Amino acid sequence: MARGRGGRDRAVKRQYEDFPYPPRDPRDEKSRLIEGSPSHLDELNHYLFAGARDFSTPFHALVAGGGTGDAAIMLAQHLADRGEAGRVTYLDLSTASRKVAEARAEARGLRNIDFLTGSLLDLPKMGIGPFDYIDCCGVLHHLEEPEAGLAALATVLKEGGGMGLMLYATLGRTGVYPVQNALKALTGGDGTADQVMLAKHLLKELPPSHWFNRNPMLGDHKLGEDAALYDLLLHPRDRAYLVPEIIELLDSAGMALLGFIEPVRYEPETYLKDKELRKRARELDDVDRATLAENLAGTIKTHSFYIRKKTGTAPGVAAFDPHMIPILKEGKAEPLARALMGKTVLTVNFDSVATRIDIPEHSPEFVRLLDGKRSLRDIQVSLSLSWPAFRARFAPVYKMLNGLNLLWLKTG
Repeated sequence: MARGRGGRDRAVKRQYEDFPYPPRDPRDEKSRLIEGSPSHLDELNHYLFAGARDFSTPFHALVAGGGTGDAAIMLAQHLADRGEAGRVTYLDLSTASRKVAEARAEARGLRNIDFLTGSLLDLPKMGIGPFDYIDCCGVLHHLEEPEAGLAALATVLKEGGGMGLMLYATLGRTGVYPVQNALKALTGGDGTADQVMLAKHLLKELPPSHWFNRNPMLGDHKLGEDAALYDLLLHPRDRAYLVPEIIELLDSAGMALLGFIEPVRYEPETYLKDKELRKRARELDDVDRATLAENLAGTIKTHSFYIRKKTGTAPGVAAFDPHMIPILKEGKAEPLARALMGKTVLTVNFDSVATRIDIPEHSPEFVRLLDGKRSLRDIQVSLSLSWPAFRARFAPVYKMLNGLNLLWLKTG
């Protein structure tokens, strides 16, 4: 077992040299682009720049802790596909992970990524930036002092910029940490390959009653990838966060929360049907509402969200206003409209847990009107409705679709 900060630092680096993460094969780039949250270009525009960022002006993004390249490749490809001016800087401490990311970029012919090897803790003295946007997913929770990591990121963020972060969530990882602690006691100074072997043996010994076996949200150890198993159960340094702890972390670096991705998961009404309970939930402030929703769900495994500096000038989340253009995440209106047709409830899976979402009236009608070109005002006029009447009819539909991260807004 790695002891002391220096030993854990070396163990973390060794892990990602032995097991580049997440496992990726550059040959797959010919057949698919991995897209996700945060850092989808339209999504970050919606949450950070009120949908108004002009990407024809240079856009500089940093992916801090870039791993095998998912976020860097997605951002670079989005910028390249649109012919937009911008560059992505990739930073990671693992040379093995960097090699995979570079091979993926080469397979796609991307020339708008600058690759660097190093620790994000050294950003203040690296002489790079400032950046319009920083992606840091699955990294801060592996640092000895996450507060120092976030503070380092803030030093290279423009005043008008923002970040997209992902942190482990406590409740959805129920059962993980007892197994981690057991393996730390049993694996000692073994090499990574031996640790994986011992972890596989231990999993076979766990009783069915163990919370790890009873947690349906946990599945990385079933993927058949040693890198995934190691990251879940053998990582030398790993912690998870509840919503209030996220706010404390952000406060420590002078950062402010703009919004969680998939907002519906952080709304108590998603889990409450009783009128009195809903009434009381609506009286809470935004953070307390998100905290309540997390406790009611009990299954959130990761938190993904956007932030800006408290003193910064990033506009924040786009609003349902007449001049905004609604854009569907997948870009295809008809399949979604058909999926909503004739239904009052939509069942969606969050971390393999089925959740029932109320479908507002007029949802299929609204979806069919979305072409990614017309503004809300254009759609309103085409229906011969006043803006108040249009808003009353369709704002609930927008809230539902945006809550599921299916619909964003941008300016023309």
